[in-house]
Amino acid sequence: MRIKNKLLAVGLLFVFLCTTTVSVAQEQVSLRTSADKLYYQGEYFSAAKIYLKMVDVKKPKTNDMEKLADCYYQIREYEKAENWYARVIPTSTFEDKTQLNYIDVLRKVGNYTEAKRQLIDFKGRVSRSKEVDNALKGVDSAVVWMKSPTLHKLINQELVNTRFSQFGGFPLSNAILYSGEPDGAQSGITGMTGRPFLRAFSASLEPDGITLQYPSILPEAFNDVPYHIGAIVANKRQDVLYATRTYTGEEMAKVKVKQFRFDQRNLEILIYTKKGDEWVESAFPYNNSKEYSVGHAALSTDEKTLYFVSNMPGGLGGTDIWYSPLQEDGSWGTPVNAGPVVNSEGNELFPYVFGDRLFYSSDGFVGMGGLDVYSAQGERHTFSNQKNLGFPINSAFDDFAYILIGESMKNQYGYVSSDRVGGMGLDDIYAFTYDKPRGRIKVEGKTINAKTTEDLPAVQLALTDGRGLAIMSTLSDTIGAFSFYLEEDEVYNLTGALKDFHGDATRIATEFSPRDTTLSVVLRLEPITHKGDVFILKDINYDFDKYFIREDAKVILGQLVKTLRDNPKMRIELSSHTDIRGTAKYNLTLSQKRAQAAVDFIVESGIARDRLVAKGYGSTKLLNHCAKGVKCTDAEHEQNRRTEVKIIAD
Repeated sequence: MRIKNKLLAVGLLFVFLCTTTVSVAQEQVSLRTSADKLYYQGEYFSAAKIYLKMVDVKKPKTNDMEKLADCYYQIREYEKAENWYARVIPTSTFEDKTQLNYIDVLRKVGNYTEAKRQLIDFKGRVSRSKEVDNALKGVDSAVVWMKSPTLHKLINQELVNTRFSQFGGFPLSNAILYSGEPDGAQSGITGMTGRPFLRAFSASLEPDGITLQYPSILPEAFNDVPYHIGAIVANKRQDVLYATRTYTGEEMAKVKVKQFRFDQRNLEILIYTKKGDEWVESAFPYNNSKEYSVGHAALSTDEKTLYFVSNMPGGLGGTDIWYSPLQEDGSWGTPVNAGPVVNSEGNELFPYVFGDRLFYSSDGFVGMGGLDVYSAQGERHTFSNQKNLGFPINSAFDDFAYILIGESMKNQYGYVSSDRVGGMGLDDIYAFTYDKPRGRIKVEGKTINAKTTEDLPAVQLALTDGRGLAIMSTLSDTIGAFSFYLEEDEVYNLTGALKDFHGDATRIATEFSPRDTTLSVVLRLEPITHKGDVFILKDINYDFDKYFIREDAKVILGQLVKTLRDNPKMRIELSSHTDIRGTAKYNLTLSQKRAQAAVDFIVESGIARDRLVAKGYGSTKLLNHCAKGVKCTDAEHEQNRRTEVKIIAD
């Protein structure tokens, strides 16, 4: 909802007003004329000083109190604004925007109950149902979001934030670009806020990769301007910068408000290209400072699309997100509106692209109040899945310049700017981290007889970590079932043992997942009976054309070692088999080496060599029809690649 018409750009205004001519119908200049002139040209700080004198009387005029309240609102002295709005509202002679601003202030101070009451009152007397309905939904949503916050953690960047405004955070290789008001008068003072004009800064990163330190104003090549400059972004090579600044030329837009006429300094995008050791300045081809503002540039991931913000004709609301496609000759094409999924009847600002997602701020959708951060998936004018990022990224204050620096399966981190309560000054830069929700990893399994497939109860189960250290020991239940939970990003070995059976083992590797995950495991135990019995050792895998024992195979062979240890009279032939592919001689040699490697591993584990026979059969004992010249699937060939154990004495 357009609770306010504050067009945020390099800090506060998306336009900068400059007085040239004032017409007051030959009325003698008075305090009210002076205050109104300053008010309508956006110099709220200066205007407030005069209005304060005018209302300090026994019967102040409602309109003077109304404008004083609005001045405090625009320069974000919300406590004073609330007090003056509270005096104006009971008079019932105020403008619509006054009540809307009062509602916004109430949300900012957390008084959602009174804000909702004021909204219902506003809806009852003004026909602006869509705006008000969005705001009512926003009030209700804010309460819900605050009760169920996301997992974002915000950290004020106290080493760069000051009592003035700092915002943004575009990443460079080892630094961050941001905008700020210098804590001093070296950049001049604006009558709008009574604070310095914005300048472009950089800050270094601490070893943690996100905490900012050592703020430094950029060289004069970027900051040698009379008004605001900020919202600087760079391409990947960091040899082209796009900066938003207040137009400094002479051909300004003409504006008339009430009886006052002003020249209006809109915003423009300047492009700085590195040529040797110098930066060469050029203008974005669609600047049109006489008609509208452009600013807040953002490059797509492939750098073939330049997004920006403008109030140019053809938009959906106050300021919209537009884009220019890169042309074959390297120039930027005609601007196109990004469409109604991301744009509203309100104001959209501060776009930023990460992968296939566009992040931006808006006051035109259901939100907590002020500017809220939203995301949408897609590109150019085709977007979907637009959503509010919720609390605590968003608050009842202005939340903007959301910059996602990095993302993994487990977390995200970046920066967001806000003028919320509790900061160092006005707009502050906050680092955020977000640990994604972690699902539980559950293992559900069965122990069965490998020959009969019947359930095997009371099988001894042992779970060890990658180093072989015991984590859990338990028995399968009366129907051979078991279950337990595992940690993410770990490797486990699960073994099952039962008297008169050759045990089974499996290797379980877990990965992070934001959702609950269930892994199914079946342990098949081979019954040990008498001489001549043969069983296959499953999951004995070798790398292509290799015969060394892999880590996963060691787990399976370890079970065979236990079987031999528990049956001291048992002697076995351990044989290796290949599929038909490859020459017969090659297959025979490779299979013999693999069988011998397995036997050597068992001997190293404490079993006497005279109890073991290594035999490589190559492709001489196929289990299926996949002979030479027969077309078979990989799965069918895999049946023939196996390691077998034959009991030759018990």
